[in-house]
Amino acid sequence: MKHFINLKDIPAKDLRKIITDAKRRKKLRKKLSTLEVDKGAPLKGKILIQMFEKASSRTRISFYLAIKQLGGGTLTLRSNELHLGQGGESIEDTAKILSTYGDGFMLRTDSDNKIEDFKNYLSIPIINGLSPSSHPTQVLSDIFTVEEIKKKPIKNLNICWIGDSNNVLNSLIAASVKFSFKLNIGCPKNYEPKKSILDWANKNSAIINIYGNASKAVKNADVIFSDKVISLNDNVNKQKKIKDFMKFKISNELMSYAKKNSIFLHCLPRGNEVSQKVFLGKQSKVWQQALNRVHVQKSILLYCFGKLR
Repeated sequence: MKHFINLKDIPAKDLRKIITDAKRRKKLRKKLSTLEVDKGAPLKGKILIQMFEKASSRTRISFYLAIKQLGGGTLTLRSNELHLGQGGESIEDTAKILSTYGDGFMLRTDSDNKIEDFKNYLSIPIINGLSPSSHPTQVLSDIFTVEEIKKKPIKNLNICWIGDSNNVLNSLIAASVKFSFKLNIGCPKNYEPKKSILDWANKNSAIINIYGNASKAVKNADVIFSDKVISLNDNVNKQKKIKDFMKFKISNELMSYAKKNSIFLHCLPRGNEVSQKVFLGKQSKVWQQALNRVHVQKSILLYCFGKLR
């Protein structure tokens, strides 16, 4: 049984195998409609239970389509609908019930500890659909998208992140180790990644540069990543944070410092961290990026269910 919680804990060869499988599966779906099942229905009879403690659009829909296209089904829950949230039932008891009824569990949560607790009590695989410190399914799909568009391994590209240090960046840092690519990070002072994350990356031969100047960070970049600066549940002085990030807005002028054929990626939802012209411009690949989550998550499911070829 294999879990999918944090990229740093998954062997690089397994991550590459997932991407290779997703590439093959996407090609085979060109002539199929949305809910037609993949040849062989590799997850026929299987059910994925999803639980959301945080709002979700792309993760919810993409996992629904992923399991459906593999021949299985899904059940979506909210924690406040369960005894876990309202009746004080323990995670241990809830995990045993989920293991009885389901074949896999996807959790989008506001607690890293909760994912670890569930893992300890589940007898089925758990997938991290987002936690405060990690968003592994998003970033692995992003790696797929970069290589699909650029038609070369990501290790041969200059990758840049402009924005806040959050769960998506944490997973991108982990990916930079697993896929051996150089990563430039542009953010204001006092918004850098946590020391523990950078220490882990440095111990694992990462090549990470942090800049307090956005134009220096994007210089010669092949790919520019960003994310919403003000998140829904940010418990900060939002006006101050917006002011701190004013010089890090992704505009056409900032994009001009990157390579001419550079692309822009954003995991959505978007905010004021990117201009309308960039977001809707030719270099933006955000819709392709969102679609690819279905294909990669199918291969993640196969990996966790022991069906990845």
